[in-house]
Amino acid sequence: MSPADEHRRIAAGFTAKVVGTPLDRWDSPAPVEGWTARDVVRHLVEWFPAFLESGAGVTLDRGPSVDDDPVAAWQVHSDAVQALLDDASTADRILTNRHVGDIPLDQAVDRFYTGDVFMHTWDLARATGQDEALDPAKCAQLLAGMEPMEDAIRSSGQYGPRVEVPADADVQTRMLAFIGRDPLRR
Repeated sequence: MSPADEHRRIAAGFTAKVVGTPLDRWDSPAPVEGWTARDVVRHLVEWFPAFLESGAGVTLDRGPSVDDDPVAAWQVHSDAVQALLDDASTADRILTNRHVGDIPLDQAVDRFYTGDVFMHTWDLARATGQDEALDPAKCAQLLAGMEPMEDAIRSSGQYGPRVEVPADADVQTRMLAFIGRDPLRR
């Protein structure tokens, strides 16, 4: 699947959770320590534009503040990322980052951002009482890609310590536990 198609699919799942969030649940605690449901959206709409700007000189359209309208903030952001990926010239552009070197822009979006949206879909669902089921194949793909880089992932500060789960846990539970979530705790 192309980076554009993969983002379209993953972003649609996150968008469904954003749109499905009851107004009185935006300040509910999220599984990420110290975050609320609103902060899950804030994270995605704030870190990635800065990453693109510094690494590829790309400026995404900005929506309203997540504090004012988390649904519109997400939608404008998600649409801007999709437009970037749908632009045929994006595949010819390069993102440069001191930690990862030079990467084709569409692949950088896929590698660093789309997976983040996927994982945070669970966080938003958990915080807002929505269906938490994730695509098992995508969970397996992410887990297989992260496990060999566990030391680098842990030292980045972007993931919490691995949570222990039963050896026979399903792939979603194992992937979430790997990134530091405790899917067995309510």
